[in-house]
Amino acid sequence: MDDKYASYSNGLNGPVDEWVTVTPDDNADLPFLPKAIHVAGSGSVVCVSASGSQATFVFGSGEDKRIRPVRILATGTDATGIVALQ
Repeated sequence: MDDKYASYSNGLNGPVDEWVTVTPDDNADLPFLPKAIHVAGSGSVVCVSASGSQATFVFGSGEDKRIRPVRILATGTDATGIVALQ
C-alpha cells in the first residue's frame, strides 16, 4: 500500500497508526508508550507513569485522553473497552 505520508514525522499530535486492546494488570506494562488512551465504556482508569507516579483518570463513554501511562492497573480500574493508541 502506498503511504503518501511515510516521509513525514508522526509526533504526539499526529494520527494514530497503531493500537492495542488493554487488559488492566497490576504487574505488567503496556507493550508500548501510547500517545493516548481510549475507553468504550465510562469509568475510572488507574495509570502509572514512566516515573512511577499513580493517578486515577475518569473517562466518559467513547472518550480519549492524551495521557501516556506505562501501565494500567486492574485495581481501581472499572472503565471498559480500553485501547492504547500509538
